[in-house]
Amino acid sequence: MRYGIAINSARCMACYACFMACKDEHCGWDTTVSAAQPHMGQFWMDIREWERGDNERRIKTATVPTPCNHCTNPTCAKGAPEGAVYRREDGIVIIDPVKAKGQKQIVENCPIHAVYWNEELQIPQKCTMCAHLLDDPDYPGKEPRCVEACPNQALVFGDLDDPDSTINKVIAANRVTPLPGEPGTPGSTSVIHLNIPSRFLAGTVIDKEEDDVIIGAHVKITCEECGTVYEMDTNWAGDYEFEDLPIGKPFTVEITAEGYKSAVYHVTTDVDHYVDLTELERA
Repeated sequence: MRYGIAINSARCMACYACFMACKDEHCGWDTTVSAAQPHMGQFWMDIREWERGDNERRIKTATVPTPCNHCTNPTCAKGAPEGAVYRREDGIVIIDPVKAKGQKQIVENCPIHAVYWNEELQIPQKCTMCAHLLDDPDYPGKEPRCVEACPNQALVFGDLDDPDSTINKVIAANRVTPLPGEPGTPGSTSVIHLNIPSRFLAGTVIDKEEDDVIIGAHVKITCEECGTVYEMDTNWAGDYEFEDLPIGKPFTVEITAEGYKSAVYHVTTDVDHYVDLTELERA
């Protein structure tokens, strides 16, 4: 058995229920595997939010709940005393609060910044996947508190070694999107991120003479390196938006509409980009 959590960013609505459940479970008292989490300064379930878009006309937000990844080969253990960081048979990675005392490099070694330093106790700390609850035969939930608290099924817990488990079905049905800094290979982490957005390309098509939107204009974008083509028609507001495009790739954008001259331009998906208004001239 290998415990895991699938985190679906597309379903997260930033309600912070998982964050509060983690605080409720770990603040104020020690568990069998960790010292108490401080009330301030540590985010074992960190709700990371950022704005997307380079034009004030089109700004979007993304939310990525981020606990420890529980890596198969934890990089946080590099240079630490033997046993200070250990991986259990069920895949949960634990920082021993006694053996890790004074080992600040454990914090610095984490590639996704999910390990925190307790200045008062002089120990590194992080998500334990609520191992103390999973080890308790009388605990009815059999899920980490964050998963239990999520109202929108953005967090799914289960056995990654069971091909028929719910968590594996959820992973198979969605887009696996490793965090920056993650190894990104199957089995390298026990926390699997799904549907983290990559890049969007959007714009609005208008009639140059009438200064009004064009509904149903055809927009085709082509990745100049890989040849992949994406197509759609503008909506009732003259808008188009392509989501989850590959990062840092050059695209050719071609916009056509009956009775209008076509427009062609080039853009690179280094950032989420709103190209603003494309004015089509009548043919």
